[in-house]
Amino acid sequence: MTTVRIRSIMRESYPVLAPTTPIRRAAAFLVEARASAAPVLSEDGNLAGILSQKDCFRPALHASYYREWTGCVADHMTREVVVVDVQDELIKVAEMFLHYPHRAFPVRDENRIVGILHRSDILASLTSLG
Repeated sequence: MTTVRIRSIMRESYPVLAPTTPIRRAAAFLVEARASAAPVLSEDGNLAGILSQKDCFRPALHASYYREWTGCVADHMTREVVVVDVQDELIKVAEMFLHYPHRAFPVRDENRIVGILHRSDILASLTSLG
């Protein structure tokens, strides 16, 4: 069996957010991009967190009650991010998706985020192997 590395199936084009982005704009951005999540990068390009559509639900619900959006991405993002490496094997990451509830993982090469990998990318690769 050929070893499939994450580098060959990750998405190199993906939405990125800044910690200071207003949460309303970030939520709309995720919806428009049809992205389940986006890495949050600091000004120096380091991973600060990840913002998922699920993270946007509380501020969106709050805004529906009070007619006001409050906060920025940094207030709602997940700070402890599970990342995968470009050299990780498909099977290893497939098992990670079974273990974690996340729909996407940022992909790193050395210490830089270079892509994102969605559950659907793994499933598509697994179904094409057989």
